[in-house]
Amino acid sequence: MLIKPLSIIYQQSWLTGKVPVDWRLANVMHSYKKGHKKDPGTYRPVSLTSVPGKVMEQIILSAITQHIQDNQVIRPSQHAFMKGRSCLTNLISFYDKVTYLVDEGKAVDVVYLDFSKAFDTVSHSILLEKMAAHGLDRHMFR
Repeated sequence: MLIKPLSIIYQQSWLTGKVPVDWRLANVMHSYKKGHKKDPGTYRPVSLTSVPGKVMEQIILSAITQHIQDNQVIRPSQHAFMKGRSCLTNLISFYDKVTYLVDEGKAVDVVYLDFSKAFDTVSHSILLEKMAAHGLDRHMFR
């Protein structure tokens, strides 16, 4: 049985912030999105990682998600990447707000923005600083 040794490794990884090197290795494949197949920008990298590493990632994600919810770090209006929420729930919420304002006789202006490759430009160091500023223990994302 692997349960006992893996649970020890997970617990030690959690306490020390260190994960076995093999768990951090990945085979990177390129997955076609859409557009011209000869354009490298139409592909996105997909990292194939180890199963124990994925389990550890889920443990960390669960702890971060719980902290974010318990401490109301993310506003209720956030729909992307939130369990039980989607583009549809965002659209319904938006529609409800606009309808309410129109019924109240108020003017409503709407601006739609689409930030192409927005996640490609996120500074990891700034993101880690923000996470620490919101009380997340640094060993969670070392």
